[in-house]
Amino acid sequence: MSNHLLIVEDDELVQSLLAAYMQNAGFNVSLAANGKEMLACIDSETIDLVLLDLGLPDEDGLVLARQVRARSSLPIIVVTARKDQKDRLAALEIGADDYLTKPFDPEELVLRVRNILGRAEGGGSDEALREKTEFFQFEGWSLDTGGHNLSGPGDRKIELTRAEFNLLAALVKAPNRVLSRDYLLDAVSQDSDAPTDRLIDVLVSRVRKKIEKNPKKPTIITTVIGCGYKFSAKVT
Repeated sequence: MSNHLLIVEDDELVQSLLAAYMQNAGFNVSLAANGKEMLACIDSETIDLVLLDLGLPDEDGLVLARQVRARSSLPIIVVTARKDQKDRLAALEIGADDYLTKPFDPEELVLRVRNILGRAEGGGSDEALREKTEFFQFEGWSLDTGGHNLSGPGDRKIELTRAEFNLLAALVKAPNRVLSRDYLLDAVSQDSDAPTDRLIDVLVSRVRKKIEKNPKKPTIITTVIGCGYKFSAKVT
């Protein structure tokens, strides 16, 4: 089965050229001209990799890349006219897998896409397998991000809201790493939401009440004062 690419580009000519290059290389292609269409496509279709322009009409591509990375490990290649080193570093720091400036050699782009997809699909380590299956265990809890399930000791099912689940999933995927409230907002927010960082504190409190032995003295989701939150439990 051919890999499915999402091309996010507002310039119709560039979009059509990119689509032709990728289709001629054997990929299935979906198109988005702005951030709203991009997120809707990711939510409704099975996408294997995103080719993302930064200069979009409704949202900066760096913000969109951060939102996607907060929710998933979906590969992202930035394809942009921005040549400034600070943009390249910002994209890679957010979690983009590659950065290519326009104009570019289409054969080089195809090779970069294939290399990244090969690494994403061919990982044989325990960490790669865990990312693929999206199944995490910690302190007697089991989190299935693909199936959207959380179960506790004795296979007891725990009900979480969508926002609570997205928050917990973002934390579990980055154990022992301090995540800012802005990062967590990207993980839990939806297109129609206008959340504030106060929402993160409320969600953390609610999740703690469901998974911590003593929510007033948490050991799984810990607070890093002035920075954010950290998932302190060992994840297997």
